[in-house]
Parts: sequence; structure tokens; C-alpha cells
Amino acid sequence: MKKIAILGSTGSIGTQTLEIVREQKDIEVLGLAAANNIALLEKQIREFMPKIVAVWTEEKAKELRDKVTDLNVKVVSGMEGLLEVSVIPEMEILVTAVVGMIGIRPTIAAIKAKKKIALANKETLVTAGHIIMPLAKEYGVPILPVDSEHSAIFQSLQGGQEKALHKILLTASGGPFRGRKRKELQNIQVEDALKHPNWEMGRKITIDSSTMVNKGLEVIEAKWLFDVTVDQIQVVVQPKSIIHSMVEYVDGAVIAQLGTPDMKLPIQYALYYPERRYLPGERLDFCKLTEITFEEPDMETFYGLRLAFEAGREGGSLPTVFNAANERAVQKFLDRKIRYLEIPEIIETCMRNHENILHPSVEEILETEREVYEQIESRW
Repeated sequence: MKKIAILGSTGSIGTQTLEIVREQKDIEVLGLAAANNIALLEKQIREFMPKIVAVWTEEKAKELRDKVTDLNVKVVSGMEGLLEVSVIPEMEILVTAVVGMIGIRPTIAAIKAKKKIALANKETLVTAGHIIMPLAKEYGVPILPVDSEHSAIFQSLQGGQEKALHKILLTASGGPFRGRKRKELQNIQVEDALKHPNWEMGRKITIDSSTMVNKGLEVIEAKWLFDVTVDQIQVVVQPKSIIHSMVEYVDGAVIAQLGTPDMKLPIQYALYYPERRYLPGERLDFCKLTEITFEEPDMETFYGLRLAFEAGREGGSLPTVFNAANERAVQKFLDRKIRYLEIPEIIETCMRNHENILHPSVEEILETEREVYEQIESRW
């Protein structure tokens, strides 16, 4: 039996991870963590019987304790609770599926406890990759990517020729507004931006996909995961999301990973790596797939992607500014407090106002996040 814990168990990745647990029947869930969806979390506890569960506030923890008094489960709260779930002694793999920089400290704790990391929390590497990757190497801990694109790159590198890697071709669907110009995005509403053409994801990441900021975050994440420069990463729009990403080797050979848009594939691959298991679901039919088309991304209209390349090249604390500004701007858009086109405007303003810290500590990363939030609240 594989023994796992999941941070973010009530979100999109978390619930799909539990679907795999349900299907495969040889994974034991020792720990769960969620923010505030107590109703779903209670159902997960009753089905999977974890030893320990964390929620963010003590108020929600008390509510959950009252609901599961008949079960032998420990309910904890706050960052201390997340850390406790992340280092359960018997646990082998930590699935980090929380959203935001809240994932940094639990990931560090899990690495130091020598737990494998199935990484779906891209913000951890975007903001603290310079800390996480050397630490994982020091402790001999594999970081197994769960994002479909990074899993595709990881799978395409399985020939053992990482040193011959020349370029990463990171694919993007283009989101719901592919082909539109800025003047056509003036009156975009929340409901419009939440209609992704190919993937079912959480609200925040769906908005990020529509602005192509999500692809920018993935560029910075890929830089750390695969030890390349930002200029070795090319974003290619592939609207049908059939090719999940590709790698180009020094001899010009390109290896791609293809499949239907199904997040359970990269999740299951990370949980069982290097083994491949049967996964039920739709398969590609190449006789019906008449063509696969490619486009260059429009970095003028969707200039959040261009800002991500800039942040990735500069490094230091600038990716934290990029990430934090986007996080707060997206929330304001979802709350209908700003217009859609203000999201990249806010990111750029915060980046221009920041004095970069070249090698920020975790404390400096979190302080940078706080300063960005304060700047946004004071101006928007």
C-alpha cells in the first residue's frame, strides 16, 4: 500500500487524486488538508479515514471536530496543522495541491522529512524554486510534477538524456479568448473568463488560463523543475490540448507527450512513478483527429505572459511579486472589484515598483507577498 497525504483535498486536483485512490485501491490516505469546505472534507474523512486532517482556521477546525466526534481522527489548524500533515511519519508521498505561497513551508518540511513531493502547487517553485530544488537534491527527494504540461515534459525526458535537452516547448490552449485583441476584452465578465474550452479547473487557475498568466507561472516553474534558463522555454499555442508539451534535443529531435485532456493521468503518473497503471477514460483516436494546429502566443494582448518571462529572467524576488500581484488581482476580479484588463496592469505596476532581492529567504518571500498585497489594497 502506498501511503499519501493531500494538501488541498477539496480542490480540483485533490478530488481527482482521491478518485484515483478510489479506483486503484492500493493507496492509503493518512492525511488531508483543506481551507474551508467542511461539508466535502467531512465526506472525504468518512470515506478515506485519514489519521490527521488540517483546516486553515481554528473556527473551521472546531466545526469539523464537532462533525467527526464519532471518528478516530485528529483535527488541527493553521500553518502548524499543515506542517503536521506534511510530515506524518508513515507517509511516503505528499500531494501539494493548495493554491498560493501557503505551500512553501509544508513543502520544505516534507522534503526535510524525506517525503516524495507530487507537486501541483506551482507557486512554491515560482517564488522559492532557488530554495526548494537545492533542498530536494540535498535530501535526495524527487519532485514529481502534477501539472499536465510539466508531467508531459517529465515523461518526454524519461530516455535519460536530460543533458542533451536543448529546448522545452510548453504548450498552451490559448484559453477562452484566444485570437481576441485588447479592445475586444474591455467588457469581459467573470462568467466569460471561467469558460475554459478544454479543462475543468478551479476558479483561480481558470482565470489565470484566460489571461495566459498561468502559462507564465508554468514557464518559471519549468525553469526550476528542469534546470533550464527561461530562454530555453518556448510557449506554443496548441488549441485542442492534445499535445501537452514537448522537448527538443540538441540533435533536433522533438519528443512529445499526447493524450486527451485528463488531469488524472499526470496525477496517477506522479503517484506511481516510474510504474504506469491502467487509467480508464477516453483515448485519442488518430483516425478521427484530422489535424493538430499551432500558433504563436499573442504577448501583446496577453502581456501577463511577457511579464512572466521578464520575472523569470530577473529571478530573485520578482517572481514573487508577479505571483502575488496576480493572485490578489484575480481575487479582486472574481469579487467584481476590478475590470478584467486591470489584472495585468496591476501585475506590471507592482513589478515596476519593486526593488529586487536577488536571493530571498522564505521570510523575505513572504514579506514581499505582504508588501504587494498592501500596495494593491491601497491603490485598487
